[in-house]
Amino acid sequence: MRRRRRVKIIATLGPASSTPETIRQLFESGADVFRVNMSHTPHGELSRLHGIIRQVEQQMGRPIAVLADLQGPKLRIGTFENGSIELIEGNAFSFDLKRRQGDNKRVQLPHPEIFRAVKPGDMLLLNDGRLKVQVESATPERIVTRVVHGGSLSDRKGISLPDTTLPVSAMTEKDRADLDHAINIGVDWVALSFVQRPEDVAEAKKMARGRALVMAKLEKPSALAHLNEILEQADGIMVARGDLGVELPLEQVPGRQKQIIRAARAFGRPVVVATQMLESMIREPVPTRAEVSDVATAVFEGADAVMLSAESAVGSFPCQAVATMDKIAQTVENDPFYAGIIHAQRAQPQATAADAISAAARTIGETLNAAAIVCYTSSGATGLRAARERPATPIVALTPIPATGRRLALVWGLHCVLTEDAKSLDDMVGRACNIARAEGFAEPGQRIIITAGVPLRTPGATNMLRIAFVSRDGAGES
Repeated sequence: MRRRRRVKIIATLGPASSTPETIRQLFESGADVFRVNMSHTPHGELSRLHGIIRQVEQQMGRPIAVLADLQGPKLRIGTFENGSIELIEGNAFSFDLKRRQGDNKRVQLPHPEIFRAVKPGDMLLLNDGRLKVQVESATPERIVTRVVHGGSLSDRKGISLPDTTLPVSAMTEKDRADLDHAINIGVDWVALSFVQRPEDVAEAKKMARGRALVMAKLEKPSALAHLNEILEQADGIMVARGDLGVELPLEQVPGRQKQIIRAARAFGRPVVVATQMLESMIREPVPTRAEVSDVATAVFEGADAVMLSAESAVGSFPCQAVATMDKIAQTVENDPFYAGIIHAQRAQPQATAADAISAAARTIGETLNAAAIVCYTSSGATGLRAARERPATPIVALTPIPATGRRLALVWGLHCVLTEDAKSLDDMVGRACNIARAEGFAEPGQRIIITAGVPLRTPGATNMLRIAFVSRDGAGES
């Protein structure tokens, strides 16, 4: 099951895609990673879906990653006497802690932390950003605002604070329970919603203790102010454009997407572009031209993965949506401009032996027109470094650890293969040549590049590069 593209595809599972047959079809259509939204998924259902994915993985003989997406804190207002009110532009409107129904002058906001954090001038967004009010004054019991953009406001609508960093954790008690269950059953990645600062990621990583990788979802402007610090902490990044587009002016989102992708690539962190990529395919069998361009932009930018949400979870054409995304990605990566754009955005290697060898492998592979770069990786660090270079040469990542292969299934360009550890340098070369040929990457007489850390199973110690010829029996001659 060799993919004919480097970018990976994440498919969200839901009512339209929860059977073993559909999950297998999604994989065959091009899905590399399956996302489970914990906002709508009980623990028992997560366990069931995880079991099905592992069965498909065994049938297909290729590592598959499972991503559990935590709900995060949901901030909502209280209720109104008549179910809804009309906010009038220019009028005053207040939020308080009183447990009584609201009217056209006030409503309950049952989140004391907001009262302590907001300041005059801050904007508050209601009902997914459709309504906007500006804070005029704030005390620990009452916030007085002026309506900037009015409209209908009904019970329990959400509230967003784009100008305010709240002194609360990105994880609720539900999130902690979901994270604990996901880790215990063997989920590979956990996505942390509404990250505001690096401490949020550190808290989740402390709970995970290396048993799963933590992906920070960037959907709040306050997170962008701490982008580099969050990248230092997180194992991966998601550009969550839905909520980001609520809290930022929509016209700023494309630029921010590029900023995040390039920063993540420079740090060597996998980066996912998500939300509304093929939205019309929830109902229609084909996407719009604008949606095709949106997916293509993420691929041209060098994102590690592009994600389908409702398109595969509740849409009428889940497998067609995956196949469409696969076709777009393949077409972009074969475009004559693609290599130049990827090369122009490549980050300089850091001053380490491991980075130097990964950069050299890319250069040598392109100079010699090598069939593949084969990297041995136990922790995944060697594979991540190889992918960070975005080489034109295909990358085959060999690992004896199933968890490592699954985690790397989300990373750009990595074709992951589970294999036993090499017993010697000769065995390492021979095994790399055999696998490169068996997986369809190399033919007899072609050269491959081999990188590894010696001694083997030393995490992050990439210190060896070999050039080998693939012989007719698959063995290598270095």
